[in-house]
Amino acid sequence: MLNRDYRQVDSATNVLAFASGDPAPAPGVPRLLGDVVLAYGTVCREAEDRKLDFSHHLAHLVVHGVLHLLGYDHVAVADAEAMERAEVRILATLGIGDPYRRGQPGTRSGAATNVR
Repeated sequence: MLNRDYRQVDSATNVLAFASGDPAPAPGVPRLLGDVVLAYGTVCREAEDRKLDFSHHLAHLVVHGVLHLLGYDHVAVADAEAMERAEVRILATLGIGDPYRRGQPGTRSGAATNVR
């Protein structure tokens, strides 16, 4: 429903990011970037269908959503590749392997997936 209402895409998605649009606060003041909304049923189904560890898939989607709030996008292939590299680096700090590694379920290039 949120995907349809806010993105005019009438299909399920796993993650949506809604930027707050707030201006940058004064130095030292925390900044509200926005909201990351996860579709629990879709995330569960994807993890099961792709034989992924649920907590790793969930972490990946949270990272993906926060990167959107920071200005990353994956419409163009070059942008998708930059976003994926950032995701892989961040996930590695959490002890989570590359979700795009060849031979793993899923696809390379977020531009070709339903991760938004």
